[in-house]
Amino acid sequence: MRGRKFSRRDILQSSAALAVGSVFASPVRAQAPEPVAITSALVEAAKKEGRLIFYSSMDLPVGEKLGKAFEAAFPGVTIQIERSGSERLFQRIDQEFASNIRAADIVNSSDASHFISWKKNGWLMPFVPEDVAKHFPESYRDPDGMFATSRVWLSSIAYNTNLIKAEDAPKSFADLLDAKWAGKMVKAHPAYSGTIMTATFQLVRELGWEYMEKLAKQRVMQVQSSTDPPKKLSLGERAVMADGNEYGIVLLKEAGQPVEPVYPTEGTPTISGPTGIFKSAQHPNAAKLFQAWLHTRETQQFFIDYSAQYSVHAQVQSKPGRRKISDIKLMKEDAEGVEKMTEEIKTRYARLFRV
Repeated sequence: MRGRKFSRRDILQSSAALAVGSVFASPVRAQAPEPVAITSALVEAAKKEGRLIFYSSMDLPVGEKLGKAFEAAFPGVTIQIERSGSERLFQRIDQEFASNIRAADIVNSSDASHFISWKKNGWLMPFVPEDVAKHFPESYRDPDGMFATSRVWLSSIAYNTNLIKAEDAPKSFADLLDAKWAGKMVKAHPAYSGTIMTATFQLVRELGWEYMEKLAKQRVMQVQSSTDPPKKLSLGERAVMADGNEYGIVLLKEAGQPVEPVYPTEGTPTISGPTGIFKSAQHPNAAKLFQAWLHTRETQQFFIDYSAQYSVHAQVQSKPGRRKISDIKLMKEDAEGVEKMTEEIKTRYARLFRV
């Protein structure tokens, strides 16, 4: 990726975490605006606006939990959450801007490349929360202050423990090509899910389209969202999850469901979800308040504890009992690469999997 820069501080206290790489790149290190703290003046300005509209690819229960926590923290400001898969959100926003509709105040996407496009279009508002400036690595925040990474998660393999013994479970992506898994797998679609778009890019980069061609011959059940494969797995509709969000598996396992995540020997695809404010926001102060609040240590800790995702905030700790991301072999992110290959991935994937 052009202009890649790595933070001098290892965000996850392990060299393994550096496999995430620099998510965003910029040929010139620009000057971001001065960091903004949550002040009484900002809170009052947000209350005068009274509401904000949040376009989000987060799982709806997660987004709603976050929204209720925000409303509890700042009575008088309500949040309307519009949830969809990231690729659908991207299309919707593009269509709305083309029609001169400015509905969204702030957006979170599970496809970091979307923010590259929105920034190029001049659609984003520069705003740097105080915590982002102090505690977020440079590689996870835009140098111009247009967005910051609110969450990090993985797209892993997993299996149903009622259907497969641990010693028989796949250990790698290559294992999924074994004939014994034909008709027994489920995976999500990159044209709907930003998580799967990003994961597919990393798999194609590391294993080639030949891998996807062989996987497509395995009679894989195709679903839309990355949240769907964990559910199909726990219900026993399929024995193996070829991709999907790892945090869904972790939460289901903690709830007593018969699922187990697998971190492939080739490395696990890594996804980051940035959040940014639109320059055209109808409720700009409420959006600024939400952006600042979302990236505080307290909110980030609450978010990862509840959702089983990961935070790049330097002061946030992993919930006891959960595996640390620093202990997992990761594939590198490359938002610029995803942006360049998006249409190719959609086209070739649809042809290979006939969906």
